[in-house]
Amino acid sequence: MAKHLKALLAAGTLALAVSQAQAADTQLIQRGEYLAIAGDCGACHTETGKAPFSGGHAITSPLGTIFSTNITPSKTAGIGNYSEQQFADALRKGVRGDGSQLYPAMPYTAYAKLTDEDVAALYAYFMQGIQPVDVKPEATALPFPFNLRFSMAAWNLLFLDTKPFQPDAKQSDEWNRGAYLVQGLTHCSTCHTPRNILMAEQQDKNLQGASLGTWFAPDITAATLQGQPHWTRAMLAQYLATGHASNGATAGGPMLEAIDKSFSRMTPEDRQAIATYLLPQDSTAAESAPVKRWTPVEGDDTPQAVLNEGAQIYRNNCASCHNLTGQGLNGLPALQNHPVLNKPNADNVAMAVLQGVWPEHGQGMIGFAGELNDHQIAAVTNYVMHDIGHRQVDISEDRVKSLRAGGDASPLMLISRVGMAAAGIAVVLGLLWLRLRREVKR
Repeated sequence: MAKHLKALLAAGTLALAVSQAQAADTQLIQRGEYLAIAGDCGACHTETGKAPFSGGHAITSPLGTIFSTNITPSKTAGIGNYSEQQFADALRKGVRGDGSQLYPAMPYTAYAKLTDEDVAALYAYFMQGIQPVDVKPEATALPFPFNLRFSMAAWNLLFLDTKPFQPDAKQSDEWNRGAYLVQGLTHCSTCHTPRNILMAEQQDKNLQGASLGTWFAPDITAATLQGQPHWTRAMLAQYLATGHASNGATAGGPMLEAIDKSFSRMTPEDRQAIATYLLPQDSTAAESAPVKRWTPVEGDDTPQAVLNEGAQIYRNNCASCHNLTGQGLNGLPALQNHPVLNKPNADNVAMAVLQGVWPEHGQGMIGFAGELNDHQIAAVTNYVMHDIGHRQVDISEDRVKSLRAGGDASPLMLISRVGMAAAGIAVVLGLLWLRLRREVKR
């Protein structure tokens, strides 16, 4: 009888241990799923209409098109053979399982800040939480010399900081959580920090705004956020959750995608932590302050012939949603006092006109790339910037043409080719010199 009871107790203990282990694994996988959402992994590794994380998404870069890889646990097409250490090296050092280098289009320079615990949770999710897909996406083929991946090892020596995030003991837990997210998982600096000639982030200009080739990622430092139009922590958290803020801001382009796929799916606590980090000294005074509206000199009955070209285009295409004076209609965004007009360039306004703004949920704005030519888009953009935004910022027809084509090419391409040509000439001259020396010795 006693032996029977001991056997039952042992079996019960084993079953409890197995159940607890399974629960722990489930929690780890669920945590990894949340971290993958916060890291916006799906934006690059999930192509519309294809299986999650199966890759193939085309990422436009100044050096050419980079196709994202399959990061499902497939052993033939994905990362199913990766050990946890290999996964960590890819995530934080930019080194693939086969030892070759990743391009920094994958933001491993930011993911380097991740803790070991978060890397382990992500590994558990990608190995156990998603279905393997045995399909290899199109391979990236950048032009020479950028197709030589080993050159990235030298780039990493120059620009990759592999130190994990270190909390600041002088700051609150909420501030440190926000710092960890902004600097690491949500990789804000990869868009909002300008880059040098070698495409590395300029750390002395961290989060001070940068062109993404087409859209412009604005300055999100505290000094700028506290300027005009004023931001508060509540506005920032609201913006990250919905793409809209009470100061009139509306998200577009890559930021709208990040909000739809990542920030809006994060916890309110994490969004608030990000806002706390970006705005260490909060002020709520501006939330209750009345918004100053501009009253135009021209009335709504101004004859069409009197209006300049930009104003005519605006009336014909934009006023039905944004009102003749930019005050907005039927719940659609006002353009007056809109933060997008308070930028150092007009790229985002022109891009909104070209491509439109389409959130996953709610009302969107159609694009006019098929209806308006480059000259017309420049004209209406300048009208919005000057007459509605009262900003002395212009955009040229040539710039619109470049935006329509995907942005300017990187000067690094030209520099590298000039460098290769110079190296080739140096080799030829060296061979000629050696030949002349031999001729003289004869």
